[in-house]
Amino acid sequence: MSEWIAALPMYDWPECRDETDAQWRSWLDALRARGIDAPENLTRSGDLQALWRNPHLLLAQTCWGPMEAGLAEHVCVIGQPDYSAYEGGEGAYYSSVILMRKSVARCDVAAPADGRAHLPLDLMRGTRLAYNEVLSRSGFLALIQDLKEFNETIDLFAETLETGRHRASLKAVRDGRADVCAVDCRSWALAQRFEPGVDGLRIVGWTARRLGLPYVTSRKTDAETVASLRAALLS
Repeated sequence: MSEWIAALPMYDWPECRDETDAQWRSWLDALRARGIDAPENLTRSGDLQALWRNPHLLLAQTCWGPMEAGLAEHVCVIGQPDYSAYEGGEGAYYSSVILMRKSVARCDVAAPADGRAHLPLDLMRGTRLAYNEVLSRSGFLALIQDLKEFNETIDLFAETLETGRHRASLKAVRDGRADVCAVDCRSWALAQRFEPGVDGLRIVGWTARRLGLPYVTSRKTDAETVASLRAALLS
């Protein structure tokens, strides 16, 4: 039995777990062909902070927010996903959509071609912001950083609501418990496939394009395995 663990939690919505598993199986075959005793199944339980710091971590996704808050001392970045299939994405870079109910805005705002932030300050001022967590780049930090470019702070919002997940933030806006949220472009694509009622939301703005979620392995992973992981991700 493999001592390694692997997890792909960031876009692993229940409705698309077959897709996540299929992605893992393709990498699993490539890793085993290179002599890596990768685990048969993905880990889908436990605390993410503990999982990311596990010395037996072979492969996982994480976020640059936790990385900048100390996780980088425990993991090695081995690659980046491609977001080009999603509006707001370009190669390894992605933006977050800023969403409000359609009673506020009838039409969606297209992603800026230059990848710069488009913030509807007048629409957002005095509203209730839903966000997944303070260490999330796409759900919180990117928006706060972009506000600084406009000489604004989180005080632009009258209230904030921490929801724990992008999907929960979308639901909070949809259901009227919040007025605005920022969700990365790939999560928004998933919501349009699987979350009822999001057709009542509109894209009112975009955060600036930033480096997307990294794939990581434990700092204790040996150099040969790291090289095999990078090759497998490109296969």
